[in-house]
Amino acid sequence: MRRVVRQSKFRHVFGQAVKNDQCYDDIRVSRVTWDSSFCAVNPRFVAIIIEASGGGAFLVLPLHKTGRIDKSYPTVCGHTGPVLDIDWCPHNDQVIASGSEDCTVMVWQIPENGLTLSLTEPVVILEGHSKRVGIVAWHPTARNVLLSAGCDNAIIIWNVGTGEALINLDDMHSDMIYNVSWNRNGSLICTASKDKKVRVIDPRKQEIVAEKEKAHEGARPMRAIFLADGNVFTTGFSRMSERQLALWNPKNMEEPIALHEMDTSNGVLLPFYDPDTSIIYLCGKGDSSIRYFEITDESPYVHYLNTFSSKEPQRGMGYMPKRGLDVNKCEIARFFKLHERKCEPIIMTVPRKSDLFQDDLYPDTAGPEAALEAEEWFEGKNADPILISLKHGYIPGKNRDLKVVKKNILDSKPAANKKCDLITVPKKTADPASVQNEAKLDEILKEIKSIKDTICNQDERISKLEQQMAKIAA
Repeated sequence: MRRVVRQSKFRHVFGQAVKNDQCYDDIRVSRVTWDSSFCAVNPRFVAIIIEASGGGAFLVLPLHKTGRIDKSYPTVCGHTGPVLDIDWCPHNDQVIASGSEDCTVMVWQIPENGLTLSLTEPVVILEGHSKRVGIVAWHPTARNVLLSAGCDNAIIIWNVGTGEALINLDDMHSDMIYNVSWNRNGSLICTASKDKKVRVIDPRKQEIVAEKEKAHEGARPMRAIFLADGNVFTTGFSRMSERQLALWNPKNMEEPIALHEMDTSNGVLLPFYDPDTSIIYLCGKGDSSIRYFEITDESPYVHYLNTFSSKEPQRGMGYMPKRGLDVNKCEIARFFKLHERKCEPIIMTVPRKSDLFQDDLYPDTAGPEAALEAEEWFEGKNADPILISLKHGYIPGKNRDLKVVKKNILDSKPAANKKCDLITVPKKTADPASVQNEAKLDEILKEIKSIKDTICNQDERISKLEQQMAKIAA
């Protein structure tokens, strides 16, 4: 016999959209056909991928800059093709990575108070993919370690501090990678792919630890994420195109721990997970609702809690890290829902009568301090996130600038990189022809930069003229 009512402090979580004047209005959200969330949020900024002529761009707005966003507001516009995915660095609230159709990954440093001029120069450009880059994901605990996955079916893990590709997993996926997720301490990754397989991979040993064929039988895109206990949560479609969610134990992937069917909508379900409360929020692309579930150790393991519904469908969704929430209002999640022309924050709250700090809702959470340096992680060390208390709210500290120290290839000793089959860059010999080529390359790069700057300026000029036209027409 099942108990009719299950005890849970999250049974009455309710969602509420903020008032209109607290939304970000008049934003041309990207129309590119790609199933990423198009939005990334941290306690300082919200970043949104937008429509851009002559390349790819995204907006970075300080959280307090609500209301109508002027068409001439500066953008981050260094890519030559549409931007497909963006991700804030968990250890520095002013650093963001972007992946694009132009086959590159770029890492940007945002000024402390936001942009005053359009940003065309990234701190570092990471080149290694031969097709568009649709996924970027920072390592949860090691500083300056970034993963990227492209339509060349390769996963590359970069040391952003040196601009080097140190791990290249290019023979593990036979088809397009839908998503990649790090586990809690960043020792493993799990991936969902178009070949209907879910794989658990040890990136440093470059081996597949576990895999499940046909995790979901339908042909539409799947998603797979790691939970804090090491289990894997997936969303996908059945053979009859019903949306499904499932829970798997990587030690035994034969049968799922739980499998639930939901509805027959065709939007991809994007999962957002809170390891502190074990709640998963599912946002379907093109849906107008957010469903949330609690994961527990007792059957049926995935417990439906509630649904937040609204009238407008969502084009994308941003999810605020725990340290950016208002603990005085018992806020346990904040989403940034993208409409066609605006971004609307949605606040999830647990109703409580007391105004005191609710320590059962806010266990210590992952803070912004990195537990490891990049080199330590690549050498094989693991570390859990460094936790902080939210008892007195989170006060953002001063972020140090991202410094990239490119290694001098001429000085590198060939034996240095033997340890774990890292990618070695071919040694250059300084013959006169190569010096001449480098000079030519510099010249071309300068020209490209000046053309990019011109495009940005022209974009701003066009939007000003459009505004003038609109005023005259009105």
